Amino acid sequence: MFTNFKRILIFGIKDFSRNKGISVAAVFVLVVAIMLITGLVFFQAAVGYLTSQIQNKIDVTAYFKDGTAEQDILAVKDEVLKMSPNIKNVEYVSREQALENFNEKHKDNPVLAQALQEVGDNPFLPSLNITTNGDPLQYAQVSNVLQTSDFSKLIDKVDFSEKRDTIEKVYSITTNINTFGIIFEIILAIVAILVVFNTIRLGIESSKEEIATMRVVGASNLFVRGPFIIQGIIYGVIAFVICFLFSWLFAFILASKISVILPGFNMLSYFLTNWWIFVLIQLGFGVAVGAVSAVLVVKKYLEI
Repeated sequence: MFTNFKRILIFGIKDFSRNKGISVAAVFVLVVAIMLITGLVFFQAAVGYLTSQIQNKIDVTAYFKDGTAEQDILAVKDEVLKMSPNIKNVEYVSREQALENFNEKHKDNPVLAQALQEVGDNPFLPSLNITTNGDPLQYAQVSNVLQTSDFSKLIDKVDFSEKRDTIEKVYSITTNINTFGIIFEIILAIVAILVVFNTIRLGIESSKEEIATMRVVGASNLFVRGPFIIQGIIYGVIAFVICFLFSWLFAFILASKISVILPGFNMLSYFLTNWWIFVLIQLGFGVAVGAVSAVLVVKKYLEI
C-alpha cells in the first residue's frame, strides 16, 4: 500500500511539473478565490466591530430615587447581570460621577454651566446604564423587570420608552448589515468554487487520454484518481502560501487607513491575533476545493 501511495505521489508531482501552464492557471484562480474569501473574513470582522460599537452606544438607564443607598444600587446591579447572558454590561454611575461627566461633556457650553450653577445643588440621580446584545425585546424585558419587581420601590424611572425607537432602528440596521454580509459571503464563495472547479476540470480533461490508457491496462480507480488529487492538493498548498503572505501584506498596508474610518479597529492586529483562523480557511479551502474538484472530474471518466 505504501508503494502504491509513493507511486501516486510521484506521478502527481510529475504531472504538476509537466503541465506548468495548467498548474499556474489553477494556482492563480485558487489564489483569487481564496483572497476573495479572505477579504470577506476581514469585511465580516470590520462589520462585527462596527455593529458592536454601535450597540455599545445604546443602553437603557435606570435612575434611582434620591437617597438610595449605594449598596442597594449595587445589589440591583448584581441581580440585573444574572437576568440573562445577553446582558453585556451594567455600569453604576453615582450622582457625583454623573455631575462630573456632565461638566466634562459640556465644558465648552457656558449656558449649561451657568444653568447648573443656578440650580445650586447636584440635580443628577444615581443610575445604572444597562447594555445588552441590542435586541429591543431584551431591553424591554429588563425595563419591565426593573419596574415591576421588588426593585421598583428604589427606582425613579427607566428611560426605555424614550429610547425605544432608536434602539429598534439601530438593531434593525445592524441585523440587516450582518444578514447582507452573510449572503454576500455565500454568493462569492459559490462563485469562487465554480470558477476553481472549471479551471481544474479543464486541466484534467487535457489528460483524458492518459486516464483512458490507465483504465485499459487495469489501473484501479484509486490509482487513476490519486495523481490528480495530489495535484489538487499541491495547487491548494501553493495558493495558501501565496495568499497568507498577501493577507499579511494587505493587512499591514491598509491597517492605518482602516483605522481612520473605524477608530479602534486594527486590521493587522486582527490578522496577527487570528492567524490560525486564516490558516484554516485558506489552507482548508484551497486543499479541499483542489482535491474535491479532481475527484469529481475524474469520476466522469471512470464511469465511461
